[in-house]
Order: sequence, then C-alpha cells, then structure tokens
Amino acid sequence: MEATINQVFKNRVKKYGDRLAVEKNNKGVWEKATWAEYYERSMAVGLGLYSLGIRHGDRIAILSDNRLEWIYTDMGGLGIGACVVAIYATVIVKDVSYVLENSDARVIIVEDSVQLAKALESMKEYPQLEKIIVIEASGCDLSNENVISFDELSAMGRDKHKKEPELFEQLADAVKPEDLLTLQYTSGSTGVPKGAMLTHGNIMSAIKSLISVNPPFSTETDNVVGFLPLSHVFERIPVHYYIMYQGVPKAYAGSMDTLLEDIKLKRPTIMFAVPRVHEKIYQKMTLSIKEKPKVVQNLFAWAQKVGNNISKYKEDKVTPPLSLKIQHKIAYALVFKKLQEALGGRLRWMCAAGGPISKEIVNFFNAAGIFVLEGYGLSEVCGGATLSNLNDFCPGSVGRPLPEFDIKIAEDGEILIKGGAVTPGYWKMEEKTKEAFDEDGHFKTGDIGQLDERGLLFITDRIKDIIITSGGKNIAPQKIESLFKNNPLFTQFMVIGDRRKFLSALMTLDIDIAANLAQENNIQYEKKEDLLGSPEFLAIVDKIVEETNSHLARVETIKKYVILNTEFSFDGGELTVSMKLKKNQVVKKYKKEIEALYID
Repeated sequence: MEATINQVFKNRVKKYGDRLAVEKNNKGVWEKATWAEYYERSMAVGLGLYSLGIRHGDRIAILSDNRLEWIYTDMGGLGIGACVVAIYATVIVKDVSYVLENSDARVIIVEDSVQLAKALESMKEYPQLEKIIVIEASGCDLSNENVISFDELSAMGRDKHKKEPELFEQLADAVKPEDLLTLQYTSGSTGVPKGAMLTHGNIMSAIKSLISVNPPFSTETDNVVGFLPLSHVFERIPVHYYIMYQGVPKAYAGSMDTLLEDIKLKRPTIMFAVPRVHEKIYQKMTLSIKEKPKVVQNLFAWAQKVGNNISKYKEDKVTPPLSLKIQHKIAYALVFKKLQEALGGRLRWMCAAGGPISKEIVNFFNAAGIFVLEGYGLSEVCGGATLSNLNDFCPGSVGRPLPEFDIKIAEDGEILIKGGAVTPGYWKMEEKTKEAFDEDGHFKTGDIGQLDERGLLFITDRIKDIIITSGGKNIAPQKIESLFKNNPLFTQFMVIGDRRKFLSALMTLDIDIAANLAQENNIQYEKKEDLLGSPEFLAIVDKIVEETNSHLARVETIKKYVILNTEFSFDGGELTVSMKLKKNQVVKKYKKEIEALYID
C-alpha cells in the first residue's frame, strides 16, 4: 500500500490514464477531467505555487465552493509538499482572518470576487499573506500586485515544468508519511476553532481502515456523486481521498438545488451524505403522498409497514417468510421503486454520518434496496472511526470500530479513540493538545456512548450537552430531539432544561406540512405562516407533542415549548459552518423566550 496521497495520485494516473476521473456541474455545464488531465492541471497549479516561493511544509489556503480547481489546488499543493488548509466558503472575514493567521498561510486561492473581498480584508489584519489567487477572475481587480488569476498561476507552473520536467514528481516523491497534509479546523461550536494536524500517514491509515473491511464498500466499477463541501473533513478524506484510492469516478453536483437532478443524470451507485439529506428526501415523498387520494395514502402506509417488517428480518439476520417476500416485491414495485428511481436507479448504499438518523427513515431506504451506512467520527480522526458493515443491519448503531482504530468507553461513558488516523494534536495549541488525550494516548471525543456485546457502538450524546435538572436528574437531550424530529413536522428541535425543574423546547416547523395538517383539520388561514399563531393549529401541535411524550420517561417529557418563526442558521449565528448547533448561542439569543417558559 502507498505511504502518501501523492503516491496514490501518481499510481492511479498511471493505471487509469484517459479514463474519466472527475466532473463538476458548473452552472449547468459539466466540466470534466480524465486522470491524465487531472494530474497535468494539478501539476501546473503545484509548480505555479512553487514558482511563487511555496516550499515543503508551507501552508496554503483554499476559500471556495466545490469545483475542479479546488481539487487541482489540493493535489498540486500536496504534490510540492505544502500543507493545504481548507476554509468554508460561507464564513465571514473574521473567521477567514483567524484561519490564515493561525495557520501561518502564505498564499490563499479564492473562488471569485466575493471571496477575494474577504481575502483582501483579511490581508489588512494578516499582512504576512503574500499572494491571493482568484479562480474566476472576471470582474475582479487584478491591478493589486498581491492578486493574480488562477490561469496565470497555472501558466507559471507549465513554464516551470518545461524547464524542469522532473521537478513535480521529485517534489511529490520527497513527501513523507509524517508530513502535514492539512490543518482541519474544528467548527468551534464550543469555543475557538482548533486546527487538527492531519498528516499523510493519518490519511493513509484512514483509507486502510476502509479498504480492510469485507465486503468492500466500493470498487473501481462504482461511481459517486459528491455534494458536501470539500472543506468538510467527511467529504475531503473518506470521500475525496478514499474514492481516489479506489479509482472511482466522481461527479460533483452543481449545488443543493440541483442535487436530485444531478443524481438522476449521473446515476451513482454509492453516495456519502448526512442525515439531513435523507430526512429531506423522505419528507418530500411523505409530503407528496399527503396530497394524493386516500387509497394512495393507505397504500403508502401499508408499504411502510411491509418495509419495517422486512427490515426487522434483515436486522435479525433471519430469512423472511415467502408471504412477506411477495408483499415486499409488490410494495417495491408500487412505492419504493419511486425512491430508487429518484436517486438514479442504481444506488446500493448511502452513508449517513455526522448525526443521528431515525430508524423509520433507515428502514424506508432499506426497503427501496438502498443500504444506509451509519458511521461516527470527528475531524481529529480523519472523519470516520466506525461504520456499518454491509453484512450487518442495525439501525441506531453507528457500526463497529473500523480496522486501525481502538475504541474504548471511559468510566464516565466518554468514547475514547486511538489509532493511526488520529491527529497528533492541534496546531500551535500545546495545552489543548494535552487536554485532548488520556494517559494511554486515546483521544477524548467528548461524546458519550456504549459498545454492546456485538461490538456495535451506540452514541448517546455530547458530554457538554447533558442536561442536569434542578432535581439532579441527568438527561441526554439527543434521544429526545431525535424522537421529535422523526415527525417531519419538526424541522429543528432543541431541548432546554439545564438546572431547570422541567424540560422545555425550542422548535421550528415545516410550514408546508403544517399547511397540510391545517387542511386535513379544516383550519382556515390566509398565509401558511399565520398558522404559527392559530390557536386551532397550535392545539394540533400540542397533541403531537403529547403523543411523542408518551414514548418518553416522565422526566424526559417536554412540558412547554416555543415555536420559532425562523430556523437556526449559520447567518443567524446558531449553526457552525458544518451545520452543528451552537447550543450556548441559541440559549443566549432566545433567553427572553426561554425564561418566559419557566415563569410560574
């Protein structure tokens, strides 16, 4: 097995040559690159950076949405031995400045005029930034001596290659497993973002853990559609690098708006996603069914029941009876096939990592022939430390520890991880690094979980999220939040109750589903949004909350709640760039609403 990503890249190019490697929907036009073109363009970028003075170990940054130039920059920068730091395209100037200064980046590659403005503003705070390279230079002022176009950078690299044709390969081969590949900045949901140092060796260990599993998750005959931001550890490492290792061709969707259309066109066999994507697909189908005649609604409900039954047999590893097999064939032909066709018709599995997903949704996808792989990981462990096995089916579990990982549970329930893919620490943060590991060298995840007798890991909650009521009861809110979000009416749900005498909640509703409920109950309204203040509609919400509470222990039930008019968002300050909830920020922002819930 290769020791660095550079070796993997070079070997796959030799193996696949003129075969399609990557493509991207760029505003309706599919831009493509064969493996040979991918290498040549990456080499041009890498040698262009080298011509600017970037050397082994230097940090360069990327501030862009997904596009082919992103991965050319990544592989080109890595090829000359640089450490390539990804910045989310959605962040504000302050956050860009922080990453640039903390990482000591010398050069940044930005996507367009919007990102250029952020970089120029950051340069005022961080004058050590030497050059800004703009991918889409049209409409940008290039008169600034510190700004050049991506095309100019690539031209510099090609000129360098003509003069020294062996240089790029020599620089790439000189990179060692212990060399830094990236600084993966944590989302900062609980404080200042920390740059997790990830080496070539870390990434190769993560890849080895995935290719060591049987049956294999993928082969070179698969194809994948990617849509999560490459700045996210899950998209960059388990997807981008692992897929490269496997020789799988990859298509990048144009945006979330074009995702379903792109999936239908490219017909992937495997997909890496997060639970919110599964939820949206499922909610879209259930919402469309509610608009159908009663007979269709009854058929859908019957098919769901069949799907749940067939999934239970699969979970128990027992062959279902012939009668159920026949029912499943009928249900597939009439209902579940529509889901499979909406996703291209060839999808074998779909990963759901980064958060909990309801069993109901997992069973629904399974009945459509789409295995939902649940997994668990963090930036500090290269994205994934556990993953479902294709031979196992256990909704609710995040699978067994992958090979190359040692996972144990501390006395207080914290999940501890050790292995070759675990970060050596945080960049320029020695104290934070010391705090992150136990005396045996296990990384302290901050998550609470348990391993069952089969070796399957179940996530309970975050240590910092555990609620301790005024009565001294310890309550894990994730279980409660997941239960409520099983109902498609609730789009977001946050439990409140720390040092309080009972639990309450902040929630947002799917306004289209709310409108359907109103119509079913003959509730009149002018605008859908009016329902949030309608006593008749709120009485329905009360009943749904009451029914959901019946599945919880008394101390876990929601006694009061507030329906918010706007969803939690990054722009609103409640979500991190990786869409994790900043609970402390939510509590501060909605302090008045929360306090009103506890007035006697």
